[in-house]
Parts: sequence; structure tokens; C-alpha cells
Amino acid sequence: MITALLLLFALPVLAFQQQDRIIKGKVTDDNKAPLPSVSVTLRGTNKSVTTDESGNFEIAVPAGKAVLQFSAVSYVAREVAVGNQTTINTTLTLQSKQLSDVVVVGYGKSSKRNITGSITSISNENFNQVVTGSPTQLLQGKVSGLNIARSGDPNKTPSVILRGPSTLRDGANDPFYVIDGVPGANLELVAPTDIVSIDVLKDASSTAIYGARASNGVIIITTRRAKQGQTTLAYNPYVAIETVSNKIDMLSGDQLRDYLGKNGQSLVSQYNDSGANTNWQDEVMRTGISHNHNLAFNGATNNTVYAVSGNYFDNQGIVKTTNLKRTILRGNIESKFFEERLRLGLSATISNAKHRDVDQGALFSNMLTYMPTVKVRRPDGSFTEDFSRGGYLNPVGIIANNLFDYKEQNVLVNGLAEVKILKGLTYTLSLSNQRTRLDSSFYNNVYSGQAVGANGRAHRGAYENTKQVIESYFNYDKTFGDHNFKLLAGYSWQQDRTGDGFGVMTQNFPNDALNYNNLGVSNGLVVNNIKFDNAIISTLRLISYYTRVNYQFRDRYLFQASLRKDGSSAFGANNRWGYFPTVSAGWRITQESFMANQKIFDDLKLRAGYGVSGNSLGFDAFTAITRYDVSGKSYNNGLYLNGLLPVTNENPDLKWESTAMTNIGLDFSVLKNRISGSIDYYIKNTSDLIYAYQVPNTVYFTSTMTANVGKVKNTGIEVSITATPVQTRAFNWTTSLNASHNKNEVVSLSNGRFTAPDYYPLAYLGGKGQSGNWSQILKEGQPLGTFALWHYVGKNDAGTSTFLDKDGKVIASQPLTDALFVAGNAQPKLLFGWNNTFTYKNFDLNFFIRGVTGNKILNNTLAQLNSPADSKNNNVPVFTLGEAFTDAFAYLTSDRYLEDGAYLRMDNATLGYSIKTKVKAFNKLRVFVSGNNLFTITGYRGIDPEINIGGLTPGIDSKNFYPKTRSIIIGANIVF
Repeated sequence: MITALLLLFALPVLAFQQQDRIIKGKVTDDNKAPLPSVSVTLRGTNKSVTTDESGNFEIAVPAGKAVLQFSAVSYVAREVAVGNQTTINTTLTLQSKQLSDVVVVGYGKSSKRNITGSITSISNENFNQVVTGSPTQLLQGKVSGLNIARSGDPNKTPSVILRGPSTLRDGANDPFYVIDGVPGANLELVAPTDIVSIDVLKDASSTAIYGARASNGVIIITTRRAKQGQTTLAYNPYVAIETVSNKIDMLSGDQLRDYLGKNGQSLVSQYNDSGANTNWQDEVMRTGISHNHNLAFNGATNNTVYAVSGNYFDNQGIVKTTNLKRTILRGNIESKFFEERLRLGLSATISNAKHRDVDQGALFSNMLTYMPTVKVRRPDGSFTEDFSRGGYLNPVGIIANNLFDYKEQNVLVNGLAEVKILKGLTYTLSLSNQRTRLDSSFYNNVYSGQAVGANGRAHRGAYENTKQVIESYFNYDKTFGDHNFKLLAGYSWQQDRTGDGFGVMTQNFPNDALNYNNLGVSNGLVVNNIKFDNAIISTLRLISYYTRVNYQFRDRYLFQASLRKDGSSAFGANNRWGYFPTVSAGWRITQESFMANQKIFDDLKLRAGYGVSGNSLGFDAFTAITRYDVSGKSYNNGLYLNGLLPVTNENPDLKWESTAMTNIGLDFSVLKNRISGSIDYYIKNTSDLIYAYQVPNTVYFTSTMTANVGKVKNTGIEVSITATPVQTRAFNWTTSLNASHNKNEVVSLSNGRFTAPDYYPLAYLGGKGQSGNWSQILKEGQPLGTFALWHYVGKNDAGTSTFLDKDGKVIASQPLTDALFVAGNAQPKLLFGWNNTFTYKNFDLNFFIRGVTGNKILNNTLAQLNSPADSKNNNVPVFTLGEAFTDAFAYLTSDRYLEDGAYLRMDNATLGYSIKTKVKAFNKLRVFVSGNNLFTITGYRGIDPEINIGGLTPGIDSKNFYPKTRSIIIGANIVF
């Protein structure tokens, strides 16, 4: 009976097996060249095979309706119904040649052919191969109009500006980031290796669906997800060696002694000369060894896809002890129910980062100016330094005697529910909660020159920020004959709570054994040495309603319109709500009948759009109201009480900054898609600029008020071209070029209520006798970053620097501030990048060149170092050897130090080899070696011409500058 039952249950299985049949075939590319390593999957199952070196495959499929899915990296996936076929030969097309590639837009996806806005999509195959923990650096130079300036510091994120600066507030020029559909997600949550694509939304017709957060552009990051029917295990490691790419040439001990001797001078005291030739830059810098490991497991069943990944990144800075160590764990699962009408998803990410830093302000200044004539340590082992000289400290001692540690933990949990209510009608609910925990720990030990007499000083701080987001929206997609409609309507709720925590500083420790780890052993009975942070907890809410309609007629005429209504608690009671509309249209010219017989264009599309988006970066819940703070103490009835005074003025009319942008673009593809590209022209007007304006103390509590007054305009043109000049069976060459030009102008700084002066002085850089001087101005008709400097005429017969005074007279003395004149600006005229990829059989080679031209950099580092008379007390650069010792004005910040910031950089070159193995477990095995920042062609005399052009005072190179690095990376891509 048992045997009979087993046979009974086995009959369906046996019948199924008997109906299986073998399907054979070959996969080729557009040139009929065989494609190896193509995944061939039976849809709805885990059954999958890969093509061999000749592109051949063989797979068993059941009888009935069966569909094969063909997919490969860099190629457009394809599905083929088996039917009665026993042989299936198919062709896959390179994604880079398709205008129909899928790009991510706000609250959905679309194909490039149907996009009416300006969007650039970069896939992971085209990312920069760099040592970085920041996803934005993957795009450096790859996207027209996107300026990214990185630091060599592993603990700093790059500065990102899209289509020119458009605000007067520092830290408010950054784009808005969306990660896997979660708006405002922290970039620390994403390992660059886990990213599959980044979409950059540039114009308002694309960004305005995000309303008040999108005036600086939107960058959408999509991470790796499993594909239906595929199960993969991928390991991507690399190790990198980083060195200093450039240093400032300072005098050696012998050069300094020789310079002073030739000028009849000597060091101020014998203490300053022990016969040494100490290179302090070498003493505080090192060769950094960094490594990255990314392990990812992706799988799929009939109705469920899941992915788990872990990333460990250890970035050792080139300044000794600086370091970033970060671990990221990610997991997500999605399942479909009720015949795929319901999709539920859950994802969780946790990132733990440990940062070790130094006091960069003190270190870099002393690294350059500390005497090279002394040794690092005295014979007794103590550092050679004299605390009586104030901030003049031994650079090695600054690193050894001070600890600067930071810990950052980010946790993001996101839940998703998607319901197909009717055919074409889908409802999506997304709930996310993000928590960021920041812990800072500083310690100056008993030997620290930055806490002399404190007997050890410590600071501990712990703060938590939370972000909660609800996105609830409907999508409706319906086609009526030649007409296609896509409708979006939704609601968004967001709450940000920041600054929840405290910090305390204390001193007088019995010893340095515990450093900052036990504050309870400090101080004894001296309570006045305990100081608490002035922590401010802020809760900010944002509520939004949005809608969008897309219309297509015969795949030829395209139309889009959207409207978003945002309300924020950050703004005045009279202006809590803002409206952000947009409209755009597209015309696919090649679909017209009069283009039917032409042989030039494969695709030609004209786009035009106008929209308004907002900027809410940099605000807290107290921006528009009167806030009180502690100010002094009063004595009352035997008690000392803290006094409170207003520190901000109320402004009930404060509202959003808004950016109105007009964009006209043309997309094209010619010669059977061998050449494709786009051209965009835009006008970007930002109004209601928020700035601290002067108000009379007789009417208001304080002398400034945060108000909407100014206007800034950016106009520009962007060009992107991709071509495949050579494409054969064994060799392929793809090249792409992007270039952009932007003109920035401050249109106005006044309105009917607030009247601005002729200009606002900015960039108080200081220096001997220059503490009240400025180096930049904010002025109507000029761009942000306009330099105001004295005009350097040259040397007189005595070798003394001469300048023009306000009357145009040449003087050999320090001019007054009324002699400052407009000397140029920091805004570049042209950004460009050129990428080339070559493949030959199993080899691949990529190199990338980028550059900037038309901008000015104020080399304030060189200005303040170039003080000949100070060479008796401080070191000076080699540049000073050409100065007369008696020139008492050589260091003055004048246009002598305003330099051309143009450069051409070989940014990256990567050589890879794909190993063909007969071991079936390996789906992909590639090894590579890559070089970053290989060389730079520039006339700039500073460490590096890549200077931050964001913020209110861009284009200034000061002494607090972490040197750039040059790196060699060796890594592998392994897929099982």
C-alpha cells in the first residue's frame, strides 16, 4: 500500500519530467558576435543556465507556455516565448545605445524616450573607480553641469553643486538625495559597491515633484536588487595605496639658514637651530593603505526576491592617525501575493562608522611654518616646542597629544506596500524611519599645547537625529488607442527631530591613562571647569500634496505637468505653504511621417519645460520665531541665575526660497545608434533668497533678521555625447564627452522692505594687519564668489611690493580698504569630462580625463606664508627666496595671489581582465588595477586647483587644506 501511494504521488512528477524538452540556442550582440556569460532563466522558476564562450546555451523547459529570460551586464534584458521552438537564437543590445533605457524619476520610472525633462542616468559600469565612502564621488566629471570637489580627507564628503550656486546660505547648495525611494536618506547608509545606478534630475520639470527640497537638483540612488529567477553571490574586494599627490615647497633647514645668512640675518634664538633639516610635511603624512570588502547575496523564488549585503570600508588617511572605518549591513525582501496583485517589501540598513581626525586648523598651519632647523624631539624624548609662543606648536606633537574621535550610527527601516487595485491603477504606501546617532570624543592630554595648564581636557557629546517619512500615492496608467495617460497623486508627511542629546567638557585629570573614557575622575572640586554644550532640540514637520500627469500621443507628442503643495513648520506663520508647479513637453521628431525615409537620425526628440522648486535646506523650527538664549548671570536672594536674552527676531513672513527654471533640450541618436547625445539650455532664477539682513536695534531685538530679499540667476548650456567609433567581434571602443557652461549673477539684494548696501563684505581671511579686511563681496550684478582685492603693481627699486591706492597712485605701503577693487570671480566658465572604454577579448581598459577652466582661485595659503621678515621665527616657502628680506608687504592679500584655477586631470585609468574559468560555480571573475589622480596639468601654485565653489565664499585656498591623494587600487569582481 505504501509503495502504491508513493507511485500515486510520483505520477504527476514523472509526467512533468516526461514532458520536459531541451531548448538549444545562441545569444549574440548587434554585430552577430557571440555573447558569453548571458543568464538564461526559465521565467517563474530558479532554473537558470549561462551561455558559454561561443554564446551557446542548453536548457530544459516543460511543455506548455514557457518563457526564457535573457540578461547580461550592460545589455538590455529580453524575454522570448518558447512555444513549439526547439532552437532559439536571440540578440541582446547594449544598454548605452538605447534611448529607451529605464531611468528613475520621482515616485516612479520611465524610459528615456518618454522623458521631457533633463535627466542623466549613470550605471555602475560607468562609475569612477575610486577610494571613497561617498556615492557622489562616483559621478565626478561624469554628468554635465554637476561640479563635485573632493578632499583628500577620508572624513569629509565632497562638495556638490548642480547648475551653479543659487543660495546665500552655506550648506544649502546640496542636491536632494533619494535612496531606493526614500527621500532625504543619509548617504552614509549606502556602500558605493551596492549601487547599480544613479539618476541626476536637473531641471525643474523633473525635480519639482519633490517641491520645497529640490531647487538644487535631485540625485536618485538605486541599489542592487535580485532579478526574478536569479540567485547570485558576489564578492567585490579592493586594496588601495594612497600617497600625497602634491605638497607646498617649504624651505629645508639648510635653505633657511642660507637665506637668512645672505640677508645678514639669523634665527631669533639658538633654540630654533639644532642643525636639523626636518620636513614637517613628511613627518605628519604617510602612505595610506585602504581596503574595501563587499559581499552580497541575492536570490529569487516564484514570488519573492531577497538580498543581503555587507560592506566593510577602511580608509586610512594620508595624515597620520586620520581614518574612517565603516561597516554597512543591508537586507531587503519583497513578496507578491494574490496573483501578484499585492507586493510587500521590507528593507533595513545599519551603518556604523568610526572617524579618527586631527585638529586640522592647528596641524596644517604648523606643518608649513614650524622651523625645519629643529628636531622632532629633544634628547629627553619630549617634543621640541615652546608653549610661550602661543599657537606655534610641534606638528607631530599636535597629532600625538590630542585625540579627535567620532562615531556615527545610521539606521534606516523602510516598509512598502503596493496594491494593484484595478488594471493600470496602483496604490503605494511607503513608511520609513531613519535614526542617526552622533558621538564625539576629544581629549587633550597633559602635554598638549592646546590645553596648557589644564592637566588634561576632555569633551564628550552624544546626539540623536530622527527622520520619519510617510509617502502615500496612486499611479494610474491607461492607454486609449493612440493616447496614453499616466496619473500620479499622493500625500507626504515628514518629521525631522535633531539635536536631541548633550555634551560636556571638563579638565584636570589625575593622569592620561583613561583619556576621554571616564569624565568622572576629572576636576575634583573645581565645578567651574565643567561646561555643557548649548544643545538645541528642534522638531520640524513637512506636509505635502502632489500630483502629476503624463500624456503621450502616438509615441510622438509628450506632455507632463505636476503640482506640489508643501507646508513646513520652519517658516513664518503667514507663509507656511508653498506651491511648486511645472509643465514640460516633448516632440519625438523621428516619429513624424516626413522623417520616415531619412537615413541619418535613429531618434530625435525636442524637449522644453518650465517649473518652480524650493529650497528648505539649513532651517530649523526656530528660524522664523524669536528665540532666547543664556546671556550672563544675575544674583537674586543668594542664588546666581542665568539671564535670558532674545538672539533672533521673529519674521512671520519668512517663506521658501524658490527656483524657477526654463529648460530646452534636444536628444539625438544617429548612425544606427553609434552616436547619441543631448544638448540642454537652461535659465535658472532663484528668488526670495534668505539672508541675515541688517535691521535697526530701536525696532527689533537684534541687529539682523532672517528674511526673503535677493535674487540669483544662473544660465547655462550642457552637452553630452556618447559614441562607439569601433565595434568588432573582438574589439570595442566607446567614448563619451560632457561639457557645461554656467554664468552666475546676483540680480538683487533689496526689496521694498529691506535695502541692501552697495555690497556686503565677505571672506575675512585675516593675516598680519589684515584682520578687518575682506577678500570677497556680495554685490548686485556680480556672481557669487566675486573677489575684492588690492591691485599689486610690482616691486620698486628697493624690492618692496607696491600697490594702487583708491586714487590710482602707486604706493609702497599697505593700502586702505577703499582701494579694494573687483578682481575676478571663483565661478568656472567650463566643466568637462572625457571617458573612454576599450574592450579586447577578455581585457577592458578605461581612462577618464576631466577639467575646469575660466575660474579664479585666491591662493591665500601662499600669501600668508610669503613673509620674508618672519623667516627668523617661522619657515617660509621656496617662493620667498625670490623676495627681498626687507619687503614688509609681500604677504598682503592682493591680486598677486589671485590665480588661474584651470586644470586638466587624468582622473582615473583602469585595466581589467575577465578570467574565463571552467568551474561552473563562477559566473564572473574579473581582476583589475586602477590609478586615480595620475597627473594634473595646471598653472596653479597651490596644492591642488580643485577648490570648493559652493557656499557664500567659494574659490579660496586657505591653510586648513587637507592634501589631495594619488592612489593605486587592486581589486576583483567575483560573482558565483
